[in-house]
Amino acid sequence: MKKLVLASTSAYRRQLLERLGHPFETDRPETDESALPGEHPRDTAERLAIEKARAVAARHPDALIIGSDQVAFLDDEVFGKPGTEERAIAQLTRMSGRTVVFHTGVAVLDAANGQVQCVGVPTEVRFRTLTDAEIRRYVEKERPLDCAGSAKSEGLGISLLDALSGDDPTALIGLPLIALSRMLRTHGIELP
Repeated sequence: MKKLVLASTSAYRRQLLERLGHPFETDRPETDESALPGEHPRDTAERLAIEKARAVAARHPDALIIGSDQVAFLDDEVFGKPGTEERAIAQLTRMSGRTVVFHTGVAVLDAANGQVQCVGVPTEVRFRTLTDAEIRRYVEKERPLDCAGSAKSEGLGISLLDALSGDDPTALIGLPLIALSRMLRTHGIELP
């Protein structure tokens, strides 16, 4: 049986992958997460998922490597990890009352032969109209500085939303388990 390696040190992705009940390791990919000029956010998420998997493959030559990335966008504006409270507040203010697409790319790379599978899973998120006070309270309480779009739907961020629409509820958290399970089964990983 092939070893699984998650090319991420994200606690959110690790917790999601633990749901599948299959042992795995984690490894930090060192990748530039910048979009390429003219690249659609959907393509950015999928390209970065593959790049993250490839970044750790040499250290795990006989493993299946899982990479994932998420990009949130509204119209032509991309919402990455805010990093600061001020940017989180600005992002949430911009998204208030609007529908934002969170596109999550997931890749499985067989390090032994270099074959890679990658899919993207979009989730439409409709934010309710938020007051400045609600946004500030949320950012102070949850500190969503390390997630695309500044809203953690698996936590208090769910209170900011009116509706979600997508094929996989885990995609919004950062690792689409339905698509990932399908890909892992093609490599002989028995789930459940």
